[in-house]
Amino acid sequence: MKVARDRRASRWDAHRRTRRAELTDAAIAAIRTHGAGVGMDEVAAAAGTSKTAVYRHFADRTELYVAVCERVAHVLLGQVRTAIDGATGPRARTAAAIAAYLRLIEHDPEVYRFVVHRPLVERELRADPVADLVSLVGDQVAEVIAEQLVAVGADPAPAVPWGHGVVGMVRAAADNWIARSAGTTKEQLADHLTALAWTGLSGVVDRTEEGTS
Repeated sequence: MKVARDRRASRWDAHRRTRRAELTDAAIAAIRTHGAGVGMDEVAAAAGTSKTAVYRHFADRTELYVAVCERVAHVLLGQVRTAIDGATGPRARTAAAIAAYLRLIEHDPEVYRFVVHRPLVERELRADPVADLVSLVGDQVAEVIAEQLVAVGADPAPAVPWGHGVVGMVRAAADNWIARSAGTTKEQLADHLTALAWTGLSGVVDRTEEGTS
């Protein structure tokens, strides 16, 4: 009997995971259609169900917001990692990471606004999903910088603050870009940010290299 109950519980857990994923997809579709200020009525309509049914799988609006953030984080981190792995040389890899970040914003501006502005958040979050996402991207950029420092025989320890500093700069510039645009294309912004980031990084890497010689 216990085995049968365990199997039923396992099937129910799998169903819940599948349904939560479907509802998260529906929320993202609703955001794309109605904008970052989307409400639960629009989310339920996009899912072809009722708000009551949505709340069977998400405790509240905040939990749905976190699910959307986690989906965006998964996509963005995968794109950044792929971009970095597909580039050769530290400057090109830094540029690829910046371009991947901006590409997601250009492709899904309303989803990005939704994640950043948190319209569905009703309670204090135990963790900040946006800060967590930025931190994970910062870790990936830090890996690129650390590899360059090791390649020149320097201490890789500064790579972490430098990597997170670069990503913080990119996020601030991206937030301003999506709010104002001012005729700057994604490619132009990526070039500007890469030039600024790499000029600074190459300078400190060179000084670090001199200090080890």
